[in-house]
Amino acid sequence: MEKIKLGISTCLLGQNVRYDGGHKLDRFLTDTLGQYVEYVPVCPEVECGLPIPREAMHLEGDTDSPRLVTIRTKQDMTDRMVQWAQNRVSELEKEDLCGFIFKSDSPSSGMERIKVYNEKGMPVKKGVGIFARTFMNHFTLLPVEEEGRLHDPNLRENFIERIFTLKRWREALVKKESRGIVVNFHTKHKLLILSHSPKHYQTMGKLVAKAKDLALNELYRQYQAILMEALQLKTTPKKNSNVLQHLMGYFKEQLSADEKKELLEVIEHYRQEYIPLVVPVTLIQHYVRKYDQPYLKEQVYLHPHPSELQLRNHV
Repeated sequence: MEKIKLGISTCLLGQNVRYDGGHKLDRFLTDTLGQYVEYVPVCPEVECGLPIPREAMHLEGDTDSPRLVTIRTKQDMTDRMVQWAQNRVSELEKEDLCGFIFKSDSPSSGMERIKVYNEKGMPVKKGVGIFARTFMNHFTLLPVEEEGRLHDPNLRENFIERIFTLKRWREALVKKESRGIVVNFHTKHKLLILSHSPKHYQTMGKLVAKAKDLALNELYRQYQAILMEALQLKTTPKKNSNVLQHLMGYFKEQLSADEKKELLEVIEHYRQEYIPLVVPVTLIQHYVRKYDQPYLKEQVYLHPHPSELQLRNHV
């Protein structure tokens, strides 16, 4: 797989572009995730022509359509930022991005819970940054996150799983346009989808089954939309345990009574959150290799992202 292209707030890469001339370097993003992605940096304030350093700004007014205003001199930068943002997202269409990582708490780039001040100067944490809102409205299917939320291991795993899946989907489409591409991709991703949403799993199965009834572009469009919607839903120990037991069913003829008992105990310990997901998955991977199970060898659920990222190591 080629490196995944991700948009990112420039300051998170350690560049001194913030209002105070500083940065917000995030080592996980640069040193760990950075091994697998190619970043496309975006700094709304600098790119729309504001200097470094500069007067700090915040959002004011209506939480649904706030104004971007400098704090001390009260200059309204909203129109300038909106016009730039609209042009920038059009440019970003050429980058083939698989997602974006925004700077949290930023009046331009924060994706949620940004302070919006009312006429009395009281903040309400219900805003969205001007650029972040424009980006998310334009790229409705792309995975997005904030660097602060990525410190949560569950949110980190979910986001990275989505960007790797979207990259695999795009690479599959590049090879050859055919309905078989969708069938093959879905076959390999079935259990990954099931771990996020049994409901979407059923919907996508029905869509693939009637693939011949749809125009190719419409099939691609519908499948991608449902895929990204499904993966946005979080996995849980209960949903993962269901998938793990499904996987275990492929070895009912090979495993001894003791091996079955051990695997069931490991799955149950995971379901009760005593051990991380990597433990039962590793045991099942052992049986996949030992018994040369061809279908499970192809299941992305067992290896959805590089193990070096340690995304399944948390409890």
